[in-house]
Amino acid sequence: QVQLVESGGGLVQAGGSLRLSCTASGTIFSLNSMGWYRRAPGKQRELVARITSGGVTNYAGFVRGRFTISRDNAKKTMYLQMNSLKPDDTAVYYCNALVLLYSYRDPEVEYSGQGTQVTVSS
Repeated sequence: QVQLVESGGGLVQAGGSLRLSCTASGTIFSLNSMGWYRRAPGKQRELVARITSGGVTNYAGFVRGRFTISRDNAKKTMYLQMNSLKPDDTAVYYCNALVLLYSYRDPEVEYSGQGTQVTVSS
């Protein structure tokens, strides 16, 4: 019903930058809170940042000041600008969204994308 497609991952040297994008499509009445998570090899999934439909943001402490989350509601797209990347940022980055499918009376449904690999070399 709802697809989230991430793009923008890749290989970058430490100190470099990448911009991730996540575009939602499908049956969507309202695209509510969206976020980025990541999973590094051998580690659990962790929150990177979230943003509400009104633009209120929340960041994990380890990225504050380096990453910026934003969204374009008209394009149903969310972004993550990542600067000053470190090798510890190497992970698969996943897009996540809470969606109302048909009306405001519906419960929120959570969707996640397939992920995009970010690799930071030292």
